Amino acid sequence: MDGTSHSLGDRTITPGSPEGTPERLHLELTGGGNNAGHTVVVDGKEYDFHLLPSGIINTKAMSFIGNGVVVHLPGLFEEAEKNEKKGLKDWEKRLILSDRAHLVFDFHQAVDGLQEVQRQAQEGKNIGTTRKGIGPAYSSKAARTGLRVCDLLSDFDEFSTRFKNLAHQHQSMFPTLEIDVEGQLKRLKGFAERIRPMVRDGVYFMYEALHGAPKKILVEGANAALLDIDFGTYPFVTSSNCTVGGVCTGLGIPPQNIGEVYGVVKAYTTRVGIGAFPTEQINEIGDLLQSRGHEWGVTTGRKRRCGWLDLMTLRYAHMVNGFTALALTKLDILDVLDEIKVGIAYRLSGKRIPYFPANQEILQKVEVEYETLPGWKADTTGARKWEDLPPQAQSYIREMGWCWQIQRFDDPAVLDQDRADPGRPRPRQWPQ
Repeated sequence: MDGTSHSLGDRTITPGSPEGTPERLHLELTGGGNNAGHTVVVDGKEYDFHLLPSGIINTKAMSFIGNGVVVHLPGLFEEAEKNEKKGLKDWEKRLILSDRAHLVFDFHQAVDGLQEVQRQAQEGKNIGTTRKGIGPAYSSKAARTGLRVCDLLSDFDEFSTRFKNLAHQHQSMFPTLEIDVEGQLKRLKGFAERIRPMVRDGVYFMYEALHGAPKKILVEGANAALLDIDFGTYPFVTSSNCTVGGVCTGLGIPPQNIGEVYGVVKAYTTRVGIGAFPTEQINEIGDLLQSRGHEWGVTTGRKRRCGWLDLMTLRYAHMVNGFTALALTKLDILDVLDEIKVGIAYRLSGKRIPYFPANQEILQKVEVEYETLPGWKADTTGARKWEDLPPQAQSYIREMGWCWQIQRFDDPAVLDQDRADPGRPRPRQWPQ
């Protein structure tokens, strides 16, 4: 779910470059397209990113869009132009685009909308896609009829023939679909020259980054773990692998090069669109979280659904990704609450289940077992270290760590803390 393991971070850190100034690479994770959105605030300026990696703001970092991403070129340049007006400069000099990345065409986006209309008519509900053409583009990729960046930059006559064939295939499946083939090809030819200086062989680029001069490498996730095509709340998911395995397939990074894995998680749970949401609060609590957290989808502007923190989903995300740390966000949104509930277990037919159900109908039926914790009723926005947090906020965070037991009982640091403060809360065993 959006916010449960909102984005997957992987970082491989090596010493700085020989000159003494570390060179940085900020890498876009594996998959997705401009369906996902990240809001980044720097020096009081708010930037919205969809295809561009968030690190494009950093003038000392190179940004890379990997082969697993599907790229809508008009959307890429529109996004860049909007952020240029906000102060983004020289982004094209810091962006590398993999030649193996597949392209999203305008007709993919049109088909995305038509499919949603069909689902609504046939099943009475749709998936709630962003209608950015991501699913149809991945379908073309899987059917081996898709076109990649390298195809666009090669023989344009051959590219045009394949583009026309792909367009006609989609028109045969959707008779009402209108495609300005020649108009789109003309635009694509123009985009080809604009992206040419940015395109590199992605595999060789990553190999050099890993084995050349020492660099710091950060992989940015685009979607939540619970939106993963294989491990998410299927069918209400995205069309790519946004869990940690996608780092290897979407960038060409060998598994042994994966370092730390950071799970980015909100202090509560949110979701955009439809799909099972066991801890959702359709009441004044949900409204408060939505308004205080400014929970609106960056891409679609849809209001996010909000609910209590769900440790079952967090534990499940940890099973799949093997987090080495959590990056907790939006704790301050809970500052005003007298008490805070945390979902600690699921019950099905009255019995606790130790797993996260794959089937949506079953997930809709689970009963959530909550633990109620006292709120801290204090402003935490100025907190910069652990000691700045109220004791109740510290207990709440420990509750999150319990579900995936990063703090092991045999950890020397934890044992030392226990000796110094025998009464402090400790991680518990997961309920069976």
